[in-house]
Amino acid sequence: MLALAVIGATLLWGSALSPSALAAGRDSTSVTLVQQCISFMLHLDKHLMAIISKFGEQKTYGLLAAIVFCETGLVVTPFLPGDSLLFACGTFAALGSLKLQTVILVLLVAAVAGDAVNYCVGQWVGRRILASGLISSKNIEKTERFYGKHGPKTIVLARFVPIVRTFAPFVAGVGSMEWREFSIYNVVGAIAWTTSFTLLGFFFGNLPFVQHNFTLVVLGIVAISVLPVVYEVMTTTK
Repeated sequence: MLALAVIGATLLWGSALSPSALAAGRDSTSVTLVQQCISFMLHLDKHLMAIISKFGEQKTYGLLAAIVFCETGLVVTPFLPGDSLLFACGTFAALGSLKLQTVILVLLVAAVAGDAVNYCVGQWVGRRILASGLISSKNIEKTERFYGKHGPKTIVLARFVPIVRTFAPFVAGVGSMEWREFSIYNVVGAIAWTTSFTLLGFFFGNLPFVQHNFTLVVLGIVAISVLPVVYEVMTTTK
């Protein structure tokens, strides 16, 4: 829940973001937190703009790093924005609100660190976590099938597949994948993922159609990203 707290606290402290949500928060903090997080995911452009205006460029980099780290490094937060967040970062880099090289570097470091921590958690206490039932066995099974089909390349390919992206390093740690081999694929995958989606946002995020339909574009990115998961489920149920 660390990432939820980071997002929620940032949005709640930034009163310019949503006065109505702040009023609702007085009635039910937990409900407001969930609502704020959903709103953050669906309206990344508006919330990211408000965060940059409220907290400045440097603190925004810290928040972005925390979200990407949690999305890739904690098996309990696979629902956090990933691809769409990178796209939004590229969009704001094109506007000059963020520096392109800096935001890519920040996202890259967070993605590498997240996967590395996830691998170590899987290696050290992964089997205990699986035995406790703390995480969904279905998500683990999906990831294991992905591994069975693609082998070590899963660490790279999983970067582009939500949910699998979060569980792939954890499963690698539980399994027999060597740290050195994992680290190479981890860095390569992080570079490919962060640069591709951020540059897509940089070059296409400010097109009039995208600006006027940013939420639909975000939903489209999410839909395209989960297609491999849907395909895996359909093929395994036949």
